[in-house]
Amino acid sequence: MSERVWRDIGSSVLGYGLMIGAIFGGQRRLLYFPDGLRRPEPSEADVPEMRAVELETADGLSLLAWHTPPREGGRPTLVYFHGNAGNIAMRAEKVRPYLDAGLGVLLTTWRGYTRNPGRPSEHGLYADGRAALSFLARNGARADGLVLYGESLGSGVAVQLASETPPAALVLEAPFSSIPDVAQARMPFVPVAPLIIDRFESRAKVAQVAAPLLLVHGERDRTVPVRFGRKLFAAATEPKEAVFIPGAGHGDLYEHGMGEIVLDFLRRRLGF
Repeated sequence: MSERVWRDIGSSVLGYGLMIGAIFGGQRRLLYFPDGLRRPEPSEADVPEMRAVELETADGLSLLAWHTPPREGGRPTLVYFHGNAGNIAMRAEKVRPYLDAGLGVLLTTWRGYTRNPGRPSEHGLYADGRAALSFLARNGARADGLVLYGESLGSGVAVQLASETPPAALVLEAPFSSIPDVAQARMPFVPVAPLIIDRFESRAKVAQVAAPLLLVHGERDRTVPVRFGRKLFAAATEPKEAVFIPGAGHGDLYEHGMGEIVLDFLRRRLGF
């Protein structure tokens, strides 16, 4: 080969290496999109019955959450773990159906989000989720009275915690089989899967969940393609239910009746 060809090959290899390095070094900026500009109040988000509380993590962080107990005995508390973008107030509309139904609700947010201290990571988010369950335990809630609800990225936390201690039920909104699966689908010509640090390997864990499972996914989801929700559901054990909504995408499941789907599932499974 000529010297020019070797130079071209070298330049291509160098450029490819730089691209891989940029993906590896910047992957958390591609995964987490926190809004940390301010701390809204529940009343601003039209959930005035909720109150702001602090969750204490095992690594010493104090995190914001919004909480209200069940309206009456025998009703579960839904623990809401949100997705990778925005802040706590953006999920208030989603928990409204459960508040109106008299459920207790603990609406959480992550380290680095909504002006919380710390930086998000997989193990950090697991610690944040465990802090939420510890808060509820200190306030008299039993694990078998909790519904763990995971939205998108939060589904990875919900599956992890449900595999550790069985809740009353597990609800997953637009979940994934693993972050490497989703990343590889986004960049099919680059071997990104082995480079992923925060892996959230839900498919490998969901079979360990000994609780009724509801999985809801939009058939038109372009953020987390529905095939990854199906892959996760196939790995789960009974009892399990799935609703795949033909006209829904990633962020509009509540416009397609998800609140009613979840409440119907919980009433049938938990009998409240």
